[in-house]
Amino acid sequence: MSDMTFAKRQSSYRIERKYKMLQGVREFLESTAGKVVSVILILVALIAIYFSVRSNFGQSDAASMSADRMFVDSTTGKPFSHELVIGEKLPVKAPSGGMTGYPAELCFWNADGTIRSKPYPVLVNAYLGKKGPTFCPDCGRLVVPHNPMPMKGDTPPPTKAEYDAHPHSAEQ
Repeated sequence: MSDMTFAKRQSSYRIERKYKMLQGVREFLESTAGKVVSVILILVALIAIYFSVRSNFGQSDAASMSADRMFVDSTTGKPFSHELVIGEKLPVKAPSGGMTGYPAELCFWNADGTIRSKPYPVLVNAYLGKKGPTFCPDCGRLVVPHNPMPMKGDTPPPTKAEYDAHPHSAEQ
């Protein structure tokens, strides 16, 4: 047998195998199970396309975080979530019905000076135009505007008693 005949036979065999494989796929796709699998694959692809487009063309994480914020109702003291819209002024409408929603500063401390697992929303006196420091109603520690998130090993802010005992506290 010559090399040319062997090569032709091998090539013919490959084409025949591919044809049989495609014929098998075609038969499967024409069956009920094949149609169900096709529909499921198409739905999965559409969902993947939706999330891909949404993440690439939607609002950035930073924009979402700056717009969707925690507020505190100054009349009830209860926290609520509110999404800011362009041009909206403070205070915002609170669940109590009034325009009494002010941005919450998050307290990250427990009364014993350890870092909390879930921050506590606090209404800072400065946002209400009141003078003097603000202390967290839950742990009793100082909360300031733009209250920083602590790192492990940080010293907790003072309690009201510690703050009042400090000689420079009267200056603020």
